[in-house]
Amino acid sequence: MNKTYQIGDQVLLIDTKRRQYLVTLKEGGEFHTHSGVIFHEKLINAPEGTSVFSSSNSIYMSFRPSMSEYIKKMPRGAQVIYPKDIGAILMIADVYQGAKVFETGVGSGALSMALLRSGANVFGYEIREDFANRAQENVRVMLGEAALKRYKVELRDSYEKIDEKDFDRAVIDLPEPWLVVPHLKEALLSGGIIVAYTPSIKQAIKFREAIASNGFSLAETIEVLHRGWHIDGEAVRPDHRMVAHTGFISSGRLLNK
Repeated sequence: MNKTYQIGDQVLLIDTKRRQYLVTLKEGGEFHTHSGVIFHEKLINAPEGTSVFSSSNSIYMSFRPSMSEYIKKMPRGAQVIYPKDIGAILMIADVYQGAKVFETGVGSGALSMALLRSGANVFGYEIREDFANRAQENVRVMLGEAALKRYKVELRDSYEKIDEKDFDRAVIDLPEPWLVVPHLKEALLSGGIIVAYTPSIKQAIKFREAIASNGFSLAETIEVLHRGWHIDGEAVRPDHRMVAHTGFISSGRLLNK
């Protein structure tokens, strides 16, 4: 039996042109669009997948947002890592149930959510309090209060030092990730995986140089390109637009100390 929408739930509304709108259901709430008003009461207690009409008779599909959809629409302070890159980072970092993961530069919490949903325990360093608060709130909204028990964010600068030890994995989303590498050499367990996300290839090069000189091996750098396809009967072709370069993902494994 489908679970029904309740007050406080996140709902993704999709119009006939596939434009998406993220709404938090409220008692007596209204969502105003270019094509009329959608009253929240039409969705509360309705099953997922329900279609609703606006006051001007425009139809909208409704679904609970996937994590990818929520990340694209959620409130943010910092720019988030694109979902196509988050998926690759989870696989490259080999995140698993119960892993102890160090994340620095938590931003708006997009990667944190994916790490937590994979079952990891996440220790985050963030230098901006507004970013840290936003990340924790986004995690709470998407994953629920229980996820916060596995999510610890401190207002700390990982360029200076990392006090915690015995991490299985580390993920860095900072302008100068190479400055964190010497600290992670001491904080990671032997065999642990380090991953850095960098917009520029020059940043990736400096990170690779840092891990090579700090006891890491099996280094790799990749980028992920996302190209959709138009399929309409016999008319099949690549989409005219694609999500190409967003960032480089570089990784390595710590040798036995």
